[in-house]
Amino acid sequence: MSEGVESAIQASLEEADSALLEQRSLELRGSLTDTGADADDRAVEAALRPRTLDEVIGQERVREQLSLVLEAARSRARTADHVLLSGPPGLGKTTLAMIIAAEMSAPLRLTSGPAITHAGDLAAILSGLNEGDVLFVDEIHRMSRPAEEMLYLAMEDFRVDVIIGKGPGATSIPLEIPPFTLVGATTRAGLLPGPLRDRFGFTAHLEFYEPAELDLIVQRSAGLLEVSSDAEGTAEIASRSRGTPRIANRLLRRVRDYAQVRADGVVNLDIARRALDLFEVDESGLDRLDRAVLDALCRRFGGGPVGLSTLAVAVGEERETVEEVAEPFLVRRGLLARTPRGRVATAAAWAHLGLPVPAAAPFSDDGTLFSE
Repeated sequence: MSEGVESAIQASLEEADSALLEQRSLELRGSLTDTGADADDRAVEAALRPRTLDEVIGQERVREQLSLVLEAARSRARTADHVLLSGPPGLGKTTLAMIIAAEMSAPLRLTSGPAITHAGDLAAILSGLNEGDVLFVDEIHRMSRPAEEMLYLAMEDFRVDVIIGKGPGATSIPLEIPPFTLVGATTRAGLLPGPLRDRFGFTAHLEFYEPAELDLIVQRSAGLLEVSSDAEGTAEIASRSRGTPRIANRLLRRVRDYAQVRADGVVNLDIARRALDLFEVDESGLDRLDRAVLDALCRRFGGGPVGLSTLAVAVGEERETVEEVAEPFLVRRGLLARTPRGRVATAAAWAHLGLPVPAAAPFSDDGTLFSE
């Protein structure tokens, strides 16, 4: 067989492997504990979203601060300062943007950073705004650099300079924009350039929710969805929701389905446990991938340290999937640690799997990482 044919076959196999991994990644991102929102989630969330700040559960400090900013703007009959909302996905950034528009009695225009690939895209959006409009840009950290630079001037001076033509004959035409409020949402505030962050008058970071707060959210959603439930059933769902309202509402819908098909339709403690066990969400909120990562780390690699690529191959997922989907929650729960030499299982990870902590583990009995 010629080298050219062998190379073509190898390239074809690598392409097939890449496609398979991508498909597995897409399947994973549709799992119950994925913080991303699909079309079904967005449709349900629209009906469950709070309409005012008073209806929002949790995030008390952010609510109080935001209420003060909006009330002051209304009393001055001015547009509110630009607002930057940061935090992990699923915590309510889009909901707060909609509430800001509602509180200011202003239309809401929605777009996203990845959709703004050129400065001309942003100029077209800004030129269509009316005075007082609220422009919501989701994933604002993913805007193109030329669009970011145009946004600086628009946020500060409410105008943009549109370049007509190219080369020595290019002409800059100033375009005035009516005063508006920009609400930016980002899951990675560190990727925003300093000049853009500085132009936001109010910045809020959303924290993960406490189980008691999630319990109230599940109870509220159950009432809106007309799901019969008791206090123990909603508390069980909340305890497995990873501190995220989006996941809590998703788990509630799956438990509701289980209750309707295999029980009397009432979400109680027993039904919630049986349903969530069926969907492979354990008592700590870990799903199949989370447990696969811990299992590979402890059983196959003795607790680590293990490189991310090696760990991803061991669980049959892409490197990005393990790093972005599984790791954040495992690190937050103290089950996994990132070290310069690789990923390491903590003492809590061994205990979660029901395994004895080996004597050579890099962690002490209380889970503290030994100095390297």
